[in-house]
Amino acid sequence: MKSLKKKECAAIKGIIKEGEEIIKATEDGSMTRDAALIIAAQKVEHYEIATYGGLAQLAITMGHDKVADLLEQTLQEEEDTDYELTEIAETYINFDAIHES
Repeated sequence: MKSLKKKECAAIKGIIKEGEEIIKATEDGSMTRDAALIIAAQKVEHYEIATYGGLAQLAITMGHDKVADLLEQTLQEEEDTDYELTEIAETYINFDAIHES
Protein backbone atom coordinates (compact mmCIF):
# COMPACT_ATOMS: atom_id res chain seq x y z
CA MET A 1 0.00 0.00 0.00
CA LYS A 2 1.22 3.47 -0.87
CA SER A 3 1.89 5.82 2.03
CA LEU A 4 -0.20 8.96 2.20
CA LYS A 5 1.20 12.45 2.43
CA LYS A 6 -0.49 15.62 3.55
CA LYS A 7 -1.51 17.80 0.62
CA GLU A 8 -2.84 21.33 0.75
CA CYS A 9 -6.17 21.90 -0.97
CA ALA A 10 -5.95 24.90 -3.29
CA ALA A 11 -9.74 25.05 -3.65
CA ILE A 12 -10.38 25.37 0.08
CA LYS A 13 -7.52 27.87 0.41
CA GLY A 14 -9.22 29.93 -2.30
CA ILE A 15 -12.57 29.83 -0.51
CA ILE A 16 -10.89 30.90 2.73
CA LYS A 17 -9.23 33.80 0.88
CA GLU A 18 -12.64 34.82 -0.48
CA GLY A 19 -13.99 34.78 3.07
CA GLU A 20 -11.15 37.01 4.24
CA GLU A 21 -11.90 39.43 1.38
CA ILE A 22 -15.58 39.46 2.35
CA ILE A 23 -14.62 40.41 5.90
CA LYS A 24 -12.45 43.27 4.63
CA ALA A 25 -15.14 44.52 2.23
CA THR A 26 -18.14 44.49 4.58
CA GLU A 27 -19.08 46.27 7.76
CA ASP A 28 -18.37 44.52 11.06
CA GLY A 29 -21.60 43.13 12.53
CA SER A 30 -23.60 43.64 9.35
CA MET A 31 -26.10 41.16 8.01
CA THR A 32 -24.57 41.67 4.58
CA ARG A 33 -21.30 40.27 5.92
CA ASP A 34 -23.12 37.38 7.57
CA ALA A 35 -25.00 36.54 4.36
CA ALA A 36 -21.77 36.56 2.35
CA LEU A 37 -19.96 34.45 4.93
CA ILE A 38 -22.78 31.91 4.89
CA ILE A 39 -22.34 31.63 1.13
CA ALA A 40 -18.59 31.10 1.63
CA ALA A 41 -19.25 28.46 4.29
CA GLN A 42 -21.67 26.70 1.96
CA LYS A 43 -19.01 26.61 -0.74
CA VAL A 44 -16.83 24.68 1.69
CA GLU A 45 -19.71 22.38 2.59
CA HIS A 46 -20.49 21.65 -1.07
CA TYR A 47 -16.84 20.85 -1.74
CA GLU A 48 -16.82 18.49 1.25
CA ILE A 49 -20.12 16.90 0.19
CA ALA A 50 -18.69 16.15 -3.25
CA THR A 51 -15.49 14.76 -1.73
CA TYR A 52 -17.08 12.55 0.92
CA GLY A 53 -19.77 11.37 -1.50
CA GLY A 54 -17.18 10.34 -4.05
CA LEU A 55 -15.00 8.65 -1.47
CA ALA A 56 -17.96 6.76 -0.01
CA GLN A 57 -18.88 5.43 -3.45
CA LEU A 58 -15.29 4.42 -4.07
CA ALA A 59 -15.18 2.58 -0.74
CA ILE A 60 -18.42 0.76 -1.62
CA THR A 61 -17.01 -0.22 -5.01
CA MET A 62 -13.87 -1.55 -3.34
CA GLY A 63 -15.89 -3.52 -0.78
CA HIS A 64 -14.74 -1.49 2.22
CA ASP A 65 -18.12 -1.37 3.92
CA LYS A 66 -16.95 -0.05 7.31
CA VAL A 67 -15.03 2.76 5.65
CA ALA A 68 -18.02 3.53 3.45
CA ASP A 69 -20.28 3.71 6.51
CA LEU A 70 -17.95 6.22 8.20
CA LEU A 71 -17.69 8.31 5.05
CA GLU A 72 -21.46 8.27 4.63
CA GLN A 73 -21.89 9.42 8.26
CA THR A 74 -19.52 12.30 7.60
CA LEU A 75 -21.32 13.06 4.33
CA GLN A 76 -24.62 13.25 6.23
CA GLU A 77 -23.08 15.65 8.76
CA GLU A 78 -21.88 17.92 5.93
CA GLU A 79 -25.31 17.82 4.27
CA ASP A 80 -26.97 18.64 7.61
CA THR A 81 -24.65 21.61 8.10
CA ASP A 82 -25.39 22.88 4.60
CA TYR A 83 -29.13 22.59 5.29
CA GLU A 84 -28.78 24.47 8.59
CA LEU A 85 -26.81 27.26 6.90
CA THR A 86 -29.54 27.56 4.29
CA GLU A 87 -32.21 27.72 6.99
CA ILE A 88 -30.34 30.48 8.85
CA ALA A 89 -29.90 32.47 5.66
CA GLU A 90 -33.44 32.04 4.38
CA THR A 91 -35.28 32.64 7.64
CA TYR A 92 -33.21 35.43 9.14
CA ILE A 93 -29.97 36.78 7.68
CA ASN A 94 -31.00 37.41 4.06
CA PHE A 95 -34.09 39.40 5.04
CA ASP A 96 -32.09 41.68 7.30
CA ALA A 97 -29.26 42.02 4.78
CA ILE A 98 -31.52 43.39 2.03
CA HIS A 99 -32.47 46.32 4.29
CA GLU A 100 -28.88 47.43 4.79
CA SER A 101 -27.55 50.16 2.56
